[in-house]
Amino acid sequence: MSYTMNVLEQAKKKNPYEPEFHQAMTEILTTIQPFVDSHPEYEKAGILERLIEPERVIMFRVPWVDDTGKVQVNKGCRVQFNSAIGPYKGGLRFHPSVSLSIIKFLGFEQVFKNSLTGQPIGGGKGGSDFDPKGRSDREIMAFCQSFMTELFRHIGANTDVPAGDIGVGGREIGFMYGQYKRLVNSFEGVFTGKGLTYGGSLARREATGYGLVYLMDEMLRQHGKSLKDKTVVVSGSGNVATYAAEKVQQLGGKVVALSDSAGFIYDAGGIDLSAVKKIKEIKRGRISEYKNYRPDAVYTGGKGIWNISCDVALPCATQNELNEDDAKALVKNGCFAVGEGANMPATMEATEVFLQNKVLFAPGKAANAGGVATSALEMSQNSMRTAWSFDEVDQKLKSIMVNIYNNITAAAKEANCEDNFVTGANIAGFKKIADTMLLQGVV
Repeated sequence: MSYTMNVLEQAKKKNPYEPEFHQAMTEILTTIQPFVDSHPEYEKAGILERLIEPERVIMFRVPWVDDTGKVQVNKGCRVQFNSAIGPYKGGLRFHPSVSLSIIKFLGFEQVFKNSLTGQPIGGGKGGSDFDPKGRSDREIMAFCQSFMTELFRHIGANTDVPAGDIGVGGREIGFMYGQYKRLVNSFEGVFTGKGLTYGGSLARREATGYGLVYLMDEMLRQHGKSLKDKTVVVSGSGNVATYAAEKVQQLGGKVVALSDSAGFIYDAGGIDLSAVKKIKEIKRGRISEYKNYRPDAVYTGGKGIWNISCDVALPCATQNELNEDDAKALVKNGCFAVGEGANMPATMEATEVFLQNKVLFAPGKAANAGGVATSALEMSQNSMRTAWSFDEVDQKLKSIMVNIYNNITAAAKEANCEDNFVTGANIAGFKKIADTMLLQGVV
């Protein structure tokens, strides 16, 4: 058995009840196996053994009091995965599905994604099984303050810089940052995604969605195609999906579908994003309310968004939302490009369907890196005590995404698997981290 596959099998045995983490390890290690096994220096230094083991895992309870006076207790965690190229960087997720396996899955992905940005940031992830849906602002503040009362001792501007994720937006970041500042008596750039009045960056909200489309646009352009006049299906309706749809529309494409956890909306004439923003950003409502603005649109409860015919698919909701059957349906209906706006929204089986059918497929660790790349730009602005204009940040973001595409393309060609951007992204991300770990010794 090769060095790479032996490490993978041993890691699965050591972490027996973490299926999501197994998925992330398997996806990455199987694709980089030929590259790693051709470099014996990696095995000699135990690079893979160290890479798959987080540098630190912090788990803690989060007690808080709800509006009825009842004490509630949630689980909190932060996985600080790898700091070889910079301070840990990655979001906090508040959702009932949060588990150690999911956080390790996301954190491991984050290591490679952050490496691809070219910015000096390591990888981490964290969160809680707390569900902010239906909770009052006071309850959310109480939870966030309790969560930060433990986490504050483990993070810092040069140690670990969290951001938002599912269930964690500007409101939650504001509450956590306020408590952090109160506890450490220091105003520093320890969070990204902050409000503009206290160190946030313009274009951060739009960054992941915009970045996804910038990379897709470059990929299509280099294959003689474009988004202009193309039909696009986007899953999700949060920041990533909304602003991916916005950028697609700016580039001349037509987005016909969006979704949330309850169902999806189909608007043959093109999604009205002003309505979506009112529903999701102002009212915090459900996508089903879209019919109040566009009565001719069709709402369908449950899953099925990938059965809609389209040229380009952008899964922007959550991990493993697009399975093998979904991928086959997309291929059958003529979809020629897929870009992952979420973290591994396509299962490994779905990815294989796309690659076998020569669908242009941009994996999440490359395609959705725009958010964390702009977070790194926010960190730079905080360090310099300055603020760049929207256009300055947007141009830097576009340049980063084009560079990511060029780097994963070059890595794929070097590995003799041209247009396999999954392998290209994994090799390009791994090489920078592994070579840096070699330089820093056994730590």
